[in-house]
Amino acid sequence: MMLADCGYDSQANRNALRSRGIDPLIARRGQPHGSGPGTLRWVVERTLSWLHQYRRLRTRWDRRTDLHQGFLNLACALICHRRLHSFRKEV
Repeated sequence: MMLADCGYDSQANRNALRSRGIDPLIARRGQPHGSGPGTLRWVVERTLSWLHQYRRLRTRWDRRTDLHQGFLNLACALICHRRLHSFRKEV
């Protein structure tokens, strides 16, 4: 399945995806925001914004992929720790 916003809303795009065996979930033009794939895409955009708060991940300065992957793993662990810690305070 592929999620896309209304900028990709055309029958040609839908047919091209289906010919490759991909189910398109493309928002329709003229529909209000928050309908269709927008409700699912928000989760992805929120997660990327959490990762972009770390300067080293926002702009990739490291040439070595293993270093970049290590910092990405560390950032994900810190984000999960912070979310679990705040969730524990709420309960």
